[in-house]
Amino acid sequence: MNKKVEIALTGLFSTKECLWFLNRGFDDCIYRVYPDKVRRAFKLESETMLVDIYLKPGKLLVEWLNGEPSEQALSFMLNFITDWFDLDTDLEAFYNAIAKDQQLAYMPDAFRGLRFIGMPDLFEALCWGIIGQQINLKFAYTIKRKLVEKYGEYIDHEDERYYVFPTPAQLAGADINELKQLQLSTKKAEYLITIATAFANGTLSKQVLFELPDFDSRVKFLTGIRGIGVWTASYALMKSLKERSSIPYGDAGLVNALIGHGIITNKTDKQAISDFFKKFPGWESYIVFYLWRSLAVQ
Repeated sequence: MNKKVEIALTGLFSTKECLWFLNRGFDDCIYRVYPDKVRRAFKLESETMLVDIYLKPGKLLVEWLNGEPSEQALSFMLNFITDWFDLDTDLEAFYNAIAKDQQLAYMPDAFRGLRFIGMPDLFEALCWGIIGQQINLKFAYTIKRKLVEKYGEYIDHEDERYYVFPTPAQLAGADINELKQLQLSTKKAEYLITIATAFANGTLSKQVLFELPDFDSRVKFLTGIRGIGVWTASYALMKSLKERSSIPYGDAGLVNALIGHGIITNKTDKQAISDFFKKFPGWESYIVFYLWRSLAVQ
């Protein structure tokens, strides 16, 4: 019998909304979405795991598909899933914060139980930010799949192959010309190798960023690395470190949603955007996430 572990859900959680976000019609190669679950492969040191995560009322049920995990792997997996689905955040507090705003007040009912779906692997988040620079999402997912299938490890299960994102060491040693064959530009290929090298030699990690005193110092640190601009830094910090005050200025989807809600009228008016978000200290990233969600119903 496969190993099964439950994660209790103590707050609002919408299976429908969370699965919708994970399965927005894009070809994500890191996980697969089913009507009631997500299947994903993970790797921790020498241990490669494939699990089904069932989204059930009041709990997440995690089932290992390839044997018994070690205690270390079990702890890693449960922490990852808790982070991925942002299970520790009090959604009611967020809903109370936006309840009286005329542009956002509909969101607690419209998207009730939608959790901030993160990207706990900081390396993956930064690579994804670089891959997606100045291209549309569909093409970005295509390139990501090519990258993962070339450099990532995988598990075969029931005649299907499940990949994990490449490690920093794997990409640090990549050949630029091989990366370019995946439809990456020369600069993006160089940026990925630069970031992978920084992770591989320990000069960049979640721990390094957590030890910095505040959000601004983390942005400054990241943007000091070639290839990481303010948008990429802000995106990675909100998705991976759960920086609640992170706003990815310049994000096309965010700008379109702000205009669609009548919050701004000029897409280049950064001050108006900043003034709006100042009304919701500590919830900026959640509002960004819900505004992204709103694009599907505008």
